Amino acid sequence: MEFNSIDREKIKRENNNLIKEKSYSFALLIIDLYKFLIKKGEFVLSKQMLRSGTSIGANIEEAQVSQSRKDFLSKISIASKEARETLYWLRLLKESNLIENYPKQDKLFTEINSIINILTKITKTTSNTLK
Repeated sequence: MEFNSIDREKIKRENNNLIKEKSYSFALLIIDLYKFLIKKGEFVLSKQMLRSGTSIGANIEEAQVSQSRKDFLSKISIASKEARETLYWLRLLKESNLIENYPKQDKLFTEINSIINILTKITKTTSNTLK
């Protein structure tokens, strides 16, 4: 089955809306985790995680108003890198037992992995259209 350009644009819009919603919801989860960690007296790792976790959505928002496909790809690539960095901080927090009592731990990992998968798909698709 072959997609025409209208179908491709519809799929692109749906993915962009999905990633915007997911990254915003994820940022709220990250803020909640940050508050949890601050109450435990953890200030350094929590700040790193807060910065990278909330910047994912900020870069996706910037990508929405990009001036070209290359600019869009650049912003989405930055969001992807921030998502992977956030996963790193979350893994570190988990392995150091700093979030063992955090009730939304599983949801954080599910969501960040989903976000990484979507951003990877968007990045690959956009890269292919630039070739």
